Amino acid sequence: MEIKRGKYLQDLIDRMHNHLIKVVTGIRRSGKSYLLFHIFRDYLLSTGVGEDHIISIELDQRKNRRYRDPDAMLEYIDACIRDKSMYYILLDEVQMLEEFEEVLNSLLHIDNVDIYVTGSNSRFLSKDVITEFRGRGDEIHVYPLTFKEFMQVYEGDMYHGWSEYMIYGGLPLSVTMNTEEQKASYLTRLFDETYLKDIIERNHVEKTQELEDLINILASVIGSLINIPKIEATFRTVLKSNISGNTIRQYVEYLEDAFIINKANRYNVKGRRYIGTPMKYYFEDVGLRNARLGFRQVEETHLMENIIYNELRSRGFSVDVGVVEKRSKDESGEAKRIQLEIDFVANLGSRRYYIQSAFALPDEDKKKQEKRPLLEVRDSFKKIIIVKDPVNVTRDENGVTTMSIYDFLLKDNSLEL
Repeated sequence: MEIKRGKYLQDLIDRMHNHLIKVVTGIRRSGKSYLLFHIFRDYLLSTGVGEDHIISIELDQRKNRRYRDPDAMLEYIDACIRDKSMYYILLDEVQMLEEFEEVLNSLLHIDNVDIYVTGSNSRFLSKDVITEFRGRGDEIHVYPLTFKEFMQVYEGDMYHGWSEYMIYGGLPLSVTMNTEEQKASYLTRLFDETYLKDIIERNHVEKTQELEDLINILASVIGSLINIPKIEATFRTVLKSNISGNTIRQYVEYLEDAFIINKANRYNVKGRRYIGTPMKYYFEDVGLRNARLGFRQVEETHLMENIIYNELRSRGFSVDVGVVEKRSKDESGEAKRIQLEIDFVANLGSRRYYIQSAFALPDEDKKKQEKRPLLEVRDSFKKIIIVKDPVNVTRDENGVTTMSIYDFLLKDNSLEL
């Protein structure tokens, strides 16, 4: 039962022969290795590339331990290249190769090679991935399964599928497990024994309890505005810890670098500028977020918002929280300025969408509340409200589109419906 990851395969195909190192990044266990060593390799074979022209080395396997030596690696690859045809070099866990940056840059000087790597080192799990190769790297970021990818292998209907996905997320291995107990145990152990351990060891974290407390705080406030001083105050008053704001900020960056969480900045739509703090944080996989909290805080409204954010990111959009300033008057007639929030402002090239995540629209007051920020934006970009329940896609007289979460997640062109 193979989950087709067509978008990422196409991303790799589009970058073939571009004279750059294709660096496949993503949270641990998101399917990076499978993408490269199975899906992409099968594609190469299907186009007529011979097996002897695909040089694959999984550096985390003991049998390949000798290739972690840079000279041994270069010597092996040199021996494999016997003609002028194109060779494809696929390296997994490349951080285990000593002096890997120098080796990869050396390989770029060979005219008939095309290089693809994955890695789990901090340099491959951070914002600095491209600069590792001085502009010679091209990143493909692999997210956990989207809901549409999840439904490829889920045997029930989309409503039961949504309930499962919302709780256990989209890490490929968890999706293939049969029982809730298996899934919960796997996600809990994965967070504690892999992600947390990696972050602590990689960054030499000393205040491990504070790091765990921080993760719990962020997991509890997905979709809510928060800043470092607010987190620091929580540590002091609730957790009785004197951890500094600078340390908290550093730990948040560690979590971002490891792709555990992602940040959505606030953007003033009319003023066309970023506001700064507070901001919102979302988990790259909602199953991991739920596991971190012992599956005790499964609030569908917030999880739906997190899933929408992840879907937009997986489609290649940069995503901000929109702020629309409006002048109004208080009860005494005094002028005041209020800020209205748009859940997501999604940008990709010349395309922009304003999106509200509204779990339900039970009455006219709620509809007006959700539409109000959208109607204050005086431009021609599309404005969308996404609701939980199945509804027909509609567009009102003001141009605001309403659609269900199922249409949004399962239809590739959903933003254009």
